[in-house]
Amino acid sequence: MTKGAIRVLVVEDHHVVRQGLVALLNVVDGLEVVGEAADGVEAIAQFSKYQPDIVLIDLRLPRLTGVEVIKRVRMQTPQARFIVLTTYDGDEDIYRALQAGARAYLLKGMTSEELIATIRAVHAGRSHIPPAIAGKLAERMGTEELTPREFDVLEQIVNGMSNKEIATELEISETTVKTHINSLLGKLGVTDRTQAATAAIQRGIVPLESLKNHG
Repeated sequence: MTKGAIRVLVVEDHHVVRQGLVALLNVVDGLEVVGEAADGVEAIAQFSKYQPDIVLIDLRLPRLTGVEVIKRVRMQTPQARFIVLTTYDGDEDIYRALQAGARAYLLKGMTSEELIATIRAVHAGRSHIPPAIAGKLAERMGTEELTPREFDVLEQIVNGMSNKEIATELEISETTVKTHINSLLGKLGVTDRTQAATAAIQRGIVPLESLKNHG
């Protein structure tokens, strides 16, 4: 163990990607990977075991999402420092991760130099949000929150359900469904159901894994 090294936990469910990150970080002076995890539950256990300085974490993980891991760990250890490393740049994903307490948000296309610089910056107490991500976050901050019921309706729209089917599924009237749709269209800044479904997926409001297979 290198004395004074920044101790990193790598949480990534794709084995090849995780091994690549571990190999990359372990040859950098002043960094040391102390643990790795392939899912959210394992990530929490590894954090408790090693108490790393930095956690590099993906958002889409089996068993528990990255956002849920960040929330749970920070409830026990508020000073825990997380860097999100993901392929997802939907503004809702960014918002949820940062709201949970992530200190930096990187897309997997970043250079190794940017990754290493970000680890050092976050360890020093700074945050790092790339300009493109900051722009999306600013857009997200300017929009109204959907109510839980509007979210339910939007989820059903994304799943391709008609107003009548949504009314049956949620046990509300078709008139109420229409009211919720009109409200969420305004909040999303779109004009019809198709645009609403597209925006919901592109922005990460409705996670792809929650979609039902209607084939």
